[in-house]
Amino acid sequence: MHTRNDDHASRFRTLHTQGVLRLANAWDAGSARLIESLGAPAIATTSAGVAWARGYVDGDALPIERLLDTAKEIARVIRVPLSVDMEGGYSDDPAVVAANVVRAAETGAVGINIEDGGGSPDALCAKLSRIRDALASRGLDVYVNARTDVYLRGLAPPEARVAMVLERAARYREAGADGLFVPGVTEAGAIGDIASSAGLPLNVMLRPGLPPLEEMEVLGVRRLSAGSDIAEAVFAHVGALANAFLQDGRVVPGERMAYGAINALFSEVRPSA
Repeated sequence: MHTRNDDHASRFRTLHTQGVLRLANAWDAGSARLIESLGAPAIATTSAGVAWARGYVDGDALPIERLLDTAKEIARVIRVPLSVDMEGGYSDDPAVVAANVVRAAETGAVGINIEDGGGSPDALCAKLSRIRDALASRGLDVYVNARTDVYLRGLAPPEARVAMVLERAARYREAGADGLFVPGVTEAGAIGDIASSAGLPLNVMLRPGLPPLEEMEVLGVRRLSAGSDIAEAVFAHVGALANAFLQDGRVVPGERMAYGAINALFSEVRPSA
């Protein structure tokens, strides 16, 4: 008999084979439930948004317990697959990273992102290998999306970036990655070259200059992430509303979601264990 997580894991993998999976990244249970209610087939977190919501800077500064609390809270309120952005795994020790991923899976996550950042690809390969072994030993199915920051951090000259991404992709695939996330790439030719040669489903991140969705699908993109964009917009909107109120007690005109509609999102959510 399949568990809910087994079904979600299978569904999440299938979503990477059907057009372009659009992930409007959430940062807490409320944002996740709202996004799900709009028809999202899966929920993924943004590490930046989760960190900010918990009062930390982005960049592996969030205590792992706070991340796991967030994942558990989100899993409680949604009925679709959940993927958790784990940054660099919150440790340099591959064994600790693998244990953290297992703990995330035990909260209900069926996908993770893990990144190389500015570090050596050797370090991420070691983490990926330990993650795969740890998951397999426990019979856990988790889609491991390996993120490379070649474009985001400008780790190579523009003309050498595709080659560097593909070199890393081959290593990450061999180490156990299921998908490849290349934030920062926007040029159609580069996207097509990476998608056709990486040997892994390609994930790109929302950025000005990306080709239209239909073109990205033809180029081979299988996943599009909003990243921290929605969370950034929310902070800007809250800032404008709060500033206007603090200045002179006024309400900024604009669209609001009704109290009753928000409350209704959680009317059938199961209580905490």
